[in-house]
Amino acid sequence: MAIRHWGRGGLALLLAACGGALAGCAGVATAEPRNLQIAKREVRAYFDRGDYQRDVAAVARQAQEWVERRAAQGGAGLTVVFDVDETLLSNWAYFLAQDFGYVPAAWRQWVEEARAPAIEPVREVLRAARRAGLEVVLITGRRERDRAGTERNLRAVACGDYTQLLCQPNDGSDSSADFKTAQRRALAAQGKVIIANIGDQETDLAGGFAERTFKLPNPFYLME
Repeated sequence: MAIRHWGRGGLALLLAACGGALAGCAGVATAEPRNLQIAKREVRAYFDRGDYQRDVAAVARQAQEWVERRAAQGGAGLTVVFDVDETLLSNWAYFLAQDFGYVPAAWRQWVEEARAPAIEPVREVLRAARRAGLEVVLITGRRERDRAGTERNLRAVACGDYTQLLCQPNDGSDSSADFKTAQRRALAAQGKVIIANIGDQETDLAGGFAERTFKLPNPFYLME
């Protein structure tokens, strides 16, 4: 029932129902979290009204400015690391189709179809890095079994100009943060100097081995 207007009679009924104590009805603090449907509506609105895209563009602009400035300083082995999902590729259509849920079979089909569009401001950072002669390494939480679909998708949206794509092993048990840190550590051991690490999750960026990190917004899911 939707209450559109409170008159005096309505207030009297509320007081009677509460035994004359409003605090007993609405003033009690509870541990109830935010309603899930409300949260989903807010996420959709954040995307649909363009705020998400503006926030992504602002972070990408900072990253590109840094990459170009740092590249001009010179040095051997300069490298930029990117995550893939919600960094270079947008899975928004998948989220809507699954009501923000993760369904393994549907996800595998989505990856195989290779239909994710590029996140254009981040793609521009990749292009700027390559124009400056830097190496570009993609470190993704996607598994090796997803490599073919991922590479096909990246090429289809003009994000295929990278040096390496590092995927998690199919049977790997490391957390996302541990896997990605280990990959950056290995790159550093090879003489690579990671001047920027760009991702949408804290797990993309934790663990060091980068001069600068750039966190893109992602209210859609959380990797832990």
